Formats: sequence, structure tokens, C-alpha cells
Amino acid sequence: MKKAIPLLIGFIIFQIGFSQEQPISLSLEEAIDYALEHNRTAINATRDIEAAEQQKWETTATGLPQISASLDYQNNLKQQVQVVPAEFFGGQPGEFSEIIFGTKQSMTGFATLNQKIFDGSYIVGLQSAKVFLEISKNAKVKTDLEIRKAVIEAYGNVLLAEESIKIFERNIEVLDKNLFETQKIYENGLGEEESVEQLQITLSGVKSNLNNVQRLKTLAYQMLNITLGLDIYNAIVLKDNLETLTDQNITLSMLESENNPESTIDYLIAKNDKTSKELLLKLEKSKALPTLNAFINGGYSAYADEFTFTKKSQDWFGSSVFGISLNIPIFSSGMRNASTQRAKINLEKAKTELTETEQRIKLEIASAKNDYQFAIEDYENKKQNLALAERIETKNQTKFFEGIGSSFELRQAQTQLYTAQQELLQAMLDVVNSKAALETVLNTPINN
Repeated sequence: MKKAIPLLIGFIIFQIGFSQEQPISLSLEEAIDYALEHNRTAINATRDIEAAEQQKWETTATGLPQISASLDYQNNLKQQVQVVPAEFFGGQPGEFSEIIFGTKQSMTGFATLNQKIFDGSYIVGLQSAKVFLEISKNAKVKTDLEIRKAVIEAYGNVLLAEESIKIFERNIEVLDKNLFETQKIYENGLGEEESVEQLQITLSGVKSNLNNVQRLKTLAYQMLNITLGLDIYNAIVLKDNLETLTDQNITLSMLESENNPESTIDYLIAKNDKTSKELLLKLEKSKALPTLNAFINGGYSAYADEFTFTKKSQDWFGSSVFGISLNIPIFSSGMRNASTQRAKINLEKAKTELTETEQRIKLEIASAKNDYQFAIEDYENKKQNLALAERIETKNQTKFFEGIGSSFELRQAQTQLYTAQQELLQAMLDVVNSKAALETVLNTPINN
């Protein structure tokens, strides 16, 4: 029994450890694919397409045969009394006799089939349903593009925070060593107290920045989780690093890509809006056309003073009706004309907005290309600046510890180095993000 207890405890600990959620390990492309499937906005965009498909069938079905049935039961708790001249029944002229028509109870069952024969609005409705489905599909593409861009930005922010922490920790390690050596020099009477204080100020600032970035890293991971469609506290591990992603995202050929607004999703959405306005105009015009509908029904009725409708002896009387209904609009006091004119105005607005969208997209493409080219150039520049800042800081450290440089000059060199480090990291992130922005404008990453 004593031997069994440790085994049981070990088994429980193993089960607890095994049941804990394992971190998800993702490259950037894997993160994008995961988000396109699990992001909550993407899921709802897919549902919108499914709803549009159902609405398309719903519209189609309104022009197909419709069958309905009804069953009515009536019990006249107090039957209405009528009076007729008594002489009809052999009575005296001028007198009236009371009479009740019909039975106290009745039951009727009918089935009706309705069918549209001609309705202009139905034809327009079918066209509109197709356009609405197309709008939903384009909205899904737009959503996927935005989600892809959001994942890249969130993924990059996490990498930026991780790289910043590493740099700050290395800088603190070097500063601790410098401060220790400077403190010893000062204690031996070979240096000034100001040199120690300058290094203390620099070290304090770097530690403060490290603490801030560590907090930002937590928020960056949570934002990435939300973008992926995960719980914000879910553990994830990123496979890529910022430098590799930067190199992979330098594609100069994109700067030579064709500026074709008509292939972008924003243009297609604006074009969908124009098409929908054209259909609304056709709908208003169709209201001036006649409508023709047909129906046929049939059923049985039964009458009795007592509830005998479930008995075989009950008599049921059949009836059936066939009919055609023609509705011809003649005069609406100008209401239909006003509706048609309003639809024409909305169509002209949609045409203007389509032209405006085309011009705006051209500007967005040109701007995105400029931003991407600048990001690449700035990245190369920031790499060179960091190399220079590292050499300057190394020289100033040597001069300081050899006694030919001041602590103020060393602190300036260190501050310049730390700034160059952060600027390079930001330049790397700008390359990745600016390419994602250009791809989003050009509608190149996702093709449906």
C-alpha cells in the first residue's frame, strides 16, 4: 500500500502535466493560414456567404409553386337568430317567426396551390440575389486580406518586442560591467564620481525601457492571439525571427507591378454597389408592369350540431376553386415615378463613387509602393548607422577606460547606439508591414 501511494501521486502529476494545453508553434505563413480559418471575423464572413446562398434560394423559391393547407373548426356558442315573415310558414301576415340558419358546429379543411405566372419584381429579385452573393464573397476576400495584414503586423510586433528585450538585456550586461569597473576606478581615487553617476543614469534608463518592453510583449502576444482567433492567454511560440522575415520580404519586383485598380477588391466592391443600384432602378421600373398569378384550391366541409366530425358516418362536402389574378398598375399619383427618379439618382451616385474609388486606389497603390521602397532604403541605411554607432561606442569605451575620454562622451555614444539599435528593429518591421500593405492594396496574396 505504501508503494502504491507514490505511484498514484506520480500518475496524477503526469496526467495534470499532460492535460495542460501545449503551446502552438507557428511560422508567419502558418499563423496567417490559422487565422484565415479560426479568426472570428473570418468565420462570420464565411457565414455571411452561407446566408447569402440561402437568401438566393429563398428568392428563387418565391416564384415556385407554394402549397398551403388550413383546417378550421367553429363552434357557435350562441347562434344568431334571424326573423322572417310568419306567413312563409302558414302564420298570420304581419307577424314574424324566429329562425336559425346553419348548424351549431362546422369544420373545413382546404389546401391551396399558388403560382406566379409573371412578376417583373421577381425577375429583378433573382438577379439581385446573385449580386448579393457576389457581394458577400467579395466581402470575404476583403476580410481575409485585412486579417492577413493584421496577423503580419501582430506577429511582427511580438518579434519586435522579443528582439528589443534581447538587446536591452545585452546592453544592461555591458553597462553593469562598465559600472562595476568605473566604481572600482573611482574607489581607488583614479576617477571622478560623475563618471559613475553618468553610467548609473544610463543603466537606469535602459532598465526602465526593458521593463516597459516586457509589458508590451505580453500585450503583443495577446493581440496576436485575438487576431488568430485564440484565447488571449493561449501560449504560442513563433518560429520566425525578425531579420529572416525582413530579408524574405524584400521583393523589388513588386515595385514594378502593374497598377490595375480594376483587379483590386475595393474596386470590385464598388462595382458591386453600382450593379445593385442598377437592379434597384430596374425594380422600381418593374413596379409599373402587370402581375399575373394563378391559384387552385380544394377541400371538404362538414356541419353538425354535435361534434361528430371524427365519425365515419359524418357527411363531408367537397369543393374546389381555380382562379387567375391580373393586377394592372394604372395611376399612383406620381409615387412610382418619384421612386424611379430616386433610384436613378442613387445609380448616378454609385457611378461617381466607382470613379472616385478607381482614382483613390491608384493613389493608394502609388503611395504603398513609395512607402515600401522607402522602408527598404531606410532599412539599409539603419544597418549602416548601427555599424557606425557600434564602432563609435567601442572607441569611446576604450578612450574612457584609458582616461582620455569623458563619461559624458561615452554616455552620448551609448545613447546613440541604443537609438540605432531600436531604429534598425523598427526599420525591419516597417519593411514587413509596408510589403503587407502593398500586397493588400494590390489584392495579390488571396485569390478567390
